[in-house]
Amino acid sequence: MVYFNSKLQLLFGFCNAIELNYKIKFQLYFKNHTFAANKIHIMTLLLMAAGSGSRYGKLKQFDDLGPNKEFLLEFGIYDAIQNEFNHIVLITKKDNKDYLYDYLRPRIPSSIKIDVIIQEVSNLPNNITAHPKRIKPWGTAHAVWCAKDVIKTGFAIINADDFYDKNAFKNAANFLKSNPNKSTYALITYKLKNTLSEFGSVSRGVCKEKDGKLTSIIEHLEIQRKEGIIIDHDSENILQEDDFVSMNYWVCNETMFDYLEEYIIEMYPKLDNIEKDEIYLPFAAQILLQNNVIEIKVIDSEIFLHEFSTTFYQFISV
Repeated sequence: MVYFNSKLQLLFGFCNAIELNYKIKFQLYFKNHTFAANKIHIMTLLLMAAGSGSRYGKLKQFDDLGPNKEFLLEFGIYDAIQNEFNHIVLITKKDNKDYLYDYLRPRIPSSIKIDVIIQEVSNLPNNITAHPKRIKPWGTAHAVWCAKDVIKTGFAIINADDFYDKNAFKNAANFLKSNPNKSTYALITYKLKNTLSEFGSVSRGVCKEKDGKLTSIIEHLEIQRKEGIIIDHDSENILQEDDFVSMNYWVCNETMFDYLEEYIIEMYPKLDNIEKDEIYLPFAAQILLQNNVIEIKVIDSEIFLHEFSTTFYQFISV
């Protein structure tokens, strides 16, 4: 998400300007602090890290944005562990599996379980045979479905190449610990004005809600602020600064896997371009809403610069 490039650069530039004499390293922090895994309530963070980085120019999830070259995805893992998540699952490509595990395992407390799962193009439900020319991953709905064998309880889903703010993880953890209803999920949302980029347009799912529950998500593909107005150039719709948007931060439970399997089976034969079309998680959620299979609670999590700073300075250990 390009938006965070400017925010993170601003933050890191500020820290460099005052010449901090601290060693800010994830591995040192985790080594010097004890995290007790919740033995009663397993909470999983699922990171989708199988993207190709075609628009960004490289793999953004493995970009060393931190002051000591920490990966962007490490910030999400850190904030999740701070909020009692005790199982980390990463969905990635085959070429990245061993590298990612070997990189993260010594940097994360041994009490935290880590699974790295491959999003294989050939891994499809109902004995579906993948098209021989298909190389690109099948999309976010398929990525989440691939984790079905390692996740058996409530979990949160994020993109590995976005920054979500510590409050998002606190809200997700509170929801997972307090929600007993298997048919109630949650979506952590952000105000549109806080997710725009200074470097071009962004794609966002604009959310509509009633009584705190999601009613629809409408995808807008080319959102940009222009002359003080926020417009989606693709649809020519004018959007409002305080519109709530999805950043793909979903909170659900293991029932999601059966729903996604049915959705993938249904959607696969309907793909127009079998080599490139993807099966998206928000579209699956929309169908489940329309069919009254689930309800999705909308949880607001605003991002402010001081929240970035609070999270950032917690890494200072000496």
